[in-house]
Amino acid sequence: MVSVKNSIFYKDVLKELNYAFANVFIFKGFFIVEINEGVKYTWDNHGRQMADDLAYFLGTDGEDIIYISNRIHSYSVVAQDWLKFYRSSYKLKEYYVVSPNRKGTFNLLFEGMFFKKKIKNFTSLEEAVKLAKTNS
Repeated sequence: MVSVKNSIFYKDVLKELNYAFANVFIFKGFFIVEINEGVKYTWDNHGRQMADDLAYFLGTDGEDIIYISNRIHSYSVVAQDWLKFYRSSYKLKEYYVVSPNRKGTFNLLFEGMFFKKKIKNFTSLEEAVKLAKTNS
């Protein structure tokens, strides 16, 4: 799996947000998040800050934005924290996950129990970006 920084898409990044726990790459109509190795990603410790920063920069609650999770590292997500995301009045147009292995697919099924829309799974960043450009 390739990081956005090492991909052909990096030249199109409008803004890059760097946190101790992740890197976020903002494009026209979508953003890509790469969570760091070993992080236990929660709304209170990570998600709220990222969502607030994205909302400020993009000027939206997210309803017109596609989120691509580029899972190049091993980390965990507190799936039920999606409920906190929605209670904070944030939305997403679509949510894509790029993961090359079956473990990622299992985690995706669990996450889907709390995310209000269908999560689209991809095995390559190129496929996800192509669809995001078409759907944004």
